[in-house]
Amino acid sequence: MTETLLELVPTWGALLVLVATLLSCLALPVPSSLIMLAAGAFVSAGDLNLLAVAAAALGGALLGDQLGYFAGRFGGTPIWAHFTRRPATAALAARAEANLKRHDLLAVYFSRWLFSPLGPYVNLLGGATAMNWARFTAADLVGEATWVALYVGLGMAFSSQIEAVSAALGNIAGALAAGLVTLLLARALWHAAREPRA
Repeated sequence: MTETLLELVPTWGALLVLVATLLSCLALPVPSSLIMLAAGAFVSAGDLNLLAVAAAALGGALLGDQLGYFAGRFGGTPIWAHFTRRPATAALAARAEANLKRHDLLAVYFSRWLFSPLGPYVNLLGGATAMNWARFTAADLVGEATWVALYVGLGMAFSSQIEAVSAALGNIAGALAAGLVTLLLARALWHAAREPRA
């Protein structure tokens, strides 16, 4: 499937980039970063327009993030309330919500590009916990602009080595996300172990 999508980049250009980034921000398994790298390579070769590719990537990502946020805001609140009421998950849910509120801008910003596998879940959680929409959108815009500039720029700079760059970036992003989740779980277990038992 990935090879087929990459073959479509020069034909569908910015439209494919827009759809790919939108779907990936909704947690669908679309290789949007690889598509942006390929689009950057086609920009470098003069086959695609840089402004159109960047605008499409940014627009798709922002639209996907906003859909995720509002899905959490209008559909996730009852689910989140369920977690905060259940004794088994109430403390962890309360800490997650407190951490998101305390570090909301950084959580949204870094989940756009550095810890991108967590992005769709931060969108849902931000909406479900009624994170301020303007703050969410501001951090989202800056984070997605960073993601687009990084991947399209790398595609332009390393146009002849797209697969190697994609594999390296994918491994780094996956390792960072897994490490962050591991640290958060270890911290939660540490706090749970230290709490007095009733």
